[in-house]
Amino acid sequence: MNLNDLHGRVALVTGASRNIGRAIATALAGRGADIVVHVANDTAAGGETVAAVEALGRSAVLVSGDLSDPEVAARVVREAADAFGRLDIVVNNAAIRPEGAFAEITYPEWRRVMGVALDAVFLVSQAALVHLEQSDQAAIINLGGLTGHTGAAHRAHVITAKAGVVGLTKAMAHELSPKGITVNCVAPGLIETVRISNDGAAPRHHGNRKNLVGRHGRPEEVAEAVAYLAGAGGRYVTGETLHVNGGAYLS
Repeated sequence: MNLNDLHGRVALVTGASRNIGRAIATALAGRGADIVVHVANDTAAGGETVAAVEALGRSAVLVSGDLSDPEVAARVVREAADAFGRLDIVVNNAAIRPEGAFAEITYPEWRRVMGVALDAVFLVSQAALVHLEQSDQAAIINLGGLTGHTGAAHRAHVITAKAGVVGLTKAMAHELSPKGITVNCVAPGLIETVRISNDGAAPRHHGNRKNLVGRHGRPEEVAEAVAYLAGAGGRYVTGETLHVNGGAYLS
């Protein structure tokens, strides 16, 4: 039995236009899964992810929309399941990560981050249950973040949302295990990505973060952790947070 084989499986990857999301989509496709690529609105970048999946010999479709809207989240999941007739894996990667001093964050800004980074995890996962219950290898993998555990300045809304993702992961694992659905969280830290917010600048907290490996991680290294949890080899793991940060906690 190949514990990495995902042939015959279908995965929905949210926020898959670039960076970690695209790396996850191609990592799962490389193991045989067909992919539903979700983007908020950048369909051009999403099309590039679709092309990258197809270049690996797998099928892919593109879906789009604001997942903080319950009706949109339900529609995206429905389109994902209709595209291939099944849904086995949901990767909740979509998020936004603006920066701002705590005293200056407006309530609409706060709610926008919560909607995309936390509410959408709830909405998409709940909508997907009816499909995941039909799979014999169903998995939900949520993307957290290092600062959701350590804290950082100028990211109160992002940190709160990512900490909430960890708690939601544990709660879902308790309730969904009897249905055969594993639920885990992957928490990246210090990953080299192309940023379209903050004028492309790295987050402020990256300037004083160190790790044991002595370099920033690559999106592909995060994707490998997600692929493990999505495959047969990860079936005995649920309710956990897998940190991919080069040993940042120990430095």
